[in-house]
Amino acid sequence: MSIALHRIAKAASRTLGFLREFSAKCLLLSLVVPAQLYAADVGSVRGVVHDSKHIPVARAQVAIKAAASEWAQTATTDERGEFAFMTVPIGDYVLTVTQADFVTTSQVVTVTSGASPVAHIQLAKGPALAPITVTASVDTAVPNTATPTTVVSREDIERTPGAQQTNNLAMITDFVPGAYVVHDQLHVRGGHQTTWEVDGVEIPNTNIASNLGPQIDPKDIDYLEIERGSYQADEGDRTYGIFNIVPRTGFERDNEGEVIASGGNYGQTNDYLSVGSHSERFAYYASISGNRSDLGIQTPVAQIIHDSEDGYAAFNTLIFNPTPDDQFRAVFSARRDNYDIPNEPGQIAEDVQRETDLFAILSWVRKINADATLTTSFFFHQNRADLDASPDDYPISTTDQRSSSYVGGQETLRWHVTRNDIQVGVTGFSQQDHESFNVLFNDGSNPPVYENQRPTGSLVAGYVQDTLKATDWLQIAGGVRQTHFSSALTEDATSPRIGATVRLPSLEWILRGFWGKYYQAPPLTTLSGPLLEYAQSSNLGFLPLHGERDEEWQAGLTIPVNGWIIDADHFHTKAKNFFDHNNIGNSDVFLPLTIDGALIQGNELTIRSPKLWSFGQAHVTYSNQTADGYGAINGGLTDFSPPAGFFALDHDQRNTANVGFEANLPWRAFVSANVYVGSGFSNGSGEPPSHLSGHAELNLSAGKTLGSNLSVSVTALNVTDRHLLIDNSLTFGGFHWNDPRQVYAQVDYKFGY
Repeated sequence: MSIALHRIAKAASRTLGFLREFSAKCLLLSLVVPAQLYAADVGSVRGVVHDSKHIPVARAQVAIKAAASEWAQTATTDERGEFAFMTVPIGDYVLTVTQADFVTTSQVVTVTSGASPVAHIQLAKGPALAPITVTASVDTAVPNTATPTTVVSREDIERTPGAQQTNNLAMITDFVPGAYVVHDQLHVRGGHQTTWEVDGVEIPNTNIASNLGPQIDPKDIDYLEIERGSYQADEGDRTYGIFNIVPRTGFERDNEGEVIASGGNYGQTNDYLSVGSHSERFAYYASISGNRSDLGIQTPVAQIIHDSEDGYAAFNTLIFNPTPDDQFRAVFSARRDNYDIPNEPGQIAEDVQRETDLFAILSWVRKINADATLTTSFFFHQNRADLDASPDDYPISTTDQRSSSYVGGQETLRWHVTRNDIQVGVTGFSQQDHESFNVLFNDGSNPPVYENQRPTGSLVAGYVQDTLKATDWLQIAGGVRQTHFSSALTEDATSPRIGATVRLPSLEWILRGFWGKYYQAPPLTTLSGPLLEYAQSSNLGFLPLHGERDEEWQAGLTIPVNGWIIDADHFHTKAKNFFDHNNIGNSDVFLPLTIDGALIQGNELTIRSPKLWSFGQAHVTYSNQTADGYGAINGGLTDFSPPAGFFALDHDQRNTANVGFEANLPWRAFVSANVYVGSGFSNGSGEPPSHLSGHAELNLSAGKTLGSNLSVSVTALNVTDRHLLIDNSLTFGGFHWNDPRQVYAQVDYKFGY
């Protein structure tokens, strides 16, 4: 473990050749590490137990148990009444304290990656076996962090209309302000450069807007932690959103399996089989899934022409706790997706997009003592996107095939010292791409163009982060991230960050503020040879791509009211070398580019009710946001136009709102609904800026449990069938109409084995 840390640190100042050697050794080591590994990204829960006179209670038994599974740990308070759990995965938990002569007491705790809950548990005199008293103090139930965070649970995904579908991102767009899908890409806070993580380990991907398929099936998720800005120094190489997945592990099952089958209009089906179980020290979970539909990606016209999609996947987690101080995990995922590219009437309907995504993450968490843990992770990611056109397309037929492979690792030391929570870490990967372009000019305007590229690159980042709980009401977090990127060009970036939270004792409100910088490594794409000559013949050129450099400041307020959480914030992000993409001429070759800058700012509101299981739950999200670019294209594909003033980016939508609720009905039935309203995306780059028509959708789902193992449900998406043009940017077939009404039924059967 220390050897791996030493190698990664040395790699920061060595050549690309050494980085390749380092990555190869990481992969070799990951293959010989035991296959049963545990959680890489963990939080800590600390606390103190005292009586009504605030005298510490020693030798009290403290247990922490997951709210939705059998995961649990135990500890004993010391002479000062203090206890600590250093390796707690993200999620909701219940702390239970037992001691002779006191009433057994429980307290709710929410663990996120950006906060370390501190519980103050007061015991009342009475017999140890008295009924449990449940309390939830503000500083444990509400994450005290400068990072605006949304946690979506497995139950949320199951009840949200459409969220369990493999290609549906409702688990994000319904719960996160300013999140929407436009031109077939997920955007959050005005950008689509986002990070997907599993247990805090990044699945690296430097490519921009080349993939349509998901990296993980929503049905395999236990918790999804969504962060939008104000990141601590251990995160943030992709600015606009971080999606940290806590996958299902088997701790929620005991030799149990689940089968889900669905069917609906457009010939759609979404089917899934999983099994899982656990013992005290070992757990496993495995799933396979398949999906198809005649309605795939967004169409360029109202008609649904040549738009089928299909996919299949396998997912697996293995967990092993060999000792109380060691936790190990292995996570494996493999997906394959195929998409027809929709077209307009009269066009040849044969263009397809074929994608694969494979990743493996192997991790080891070592508890050094009650105040320190060391985490070692190794990862491999292979991503492929092949756009294959019909050879008879007129006037141009385009083939663009790309594969990217990433190998690397990360190591993090977490250390609690008095009032400080310190993180020191390093992460790095090497990347190897293979991309081939083939352009046929069936109108005879140009000879065929073919180019084959094999660019390579690497990234190494080291970081230091400290969170100081200065007082009971003031918490300050500061850190710095140093990044070294090497490919056709070499770049270094220093990213300082500082944030603070203030808890108003009389109101229990939490004020937060943040300022920080980020660096995003560029794609490896370049142009040379025949393809560059063709671009030049179209009055285009290709400039080297530099990394995007962003500066963000943010202020927010969290208000808890009787279990309800109201959160409001204002953010301001200024980007230099803002990433976007464009095509060559009339071809379907889409290449990344950067513009001089972008200014994205907005106001956000989220409201979430408590989980009132006797009735249901409700949530509201709202975003008022502007996403403007400025200047000229300064990297990637460009026509060398002179700098322009401010202009609306093609995904700019000023107002976005979601209102959702779920209600439990008699006879073990439920109903859930979500209303999405958007004011309309930007309509080209005219002056003055204009926007397309607003759009709204109503999604409904209703279901019933039959017996102990069987449930059925019916879902309708876009109930009113309002079908209209929502975006006129050119990706994957042209303009984009929203999806028409979809209706499907689902059967869920659980079984033992």
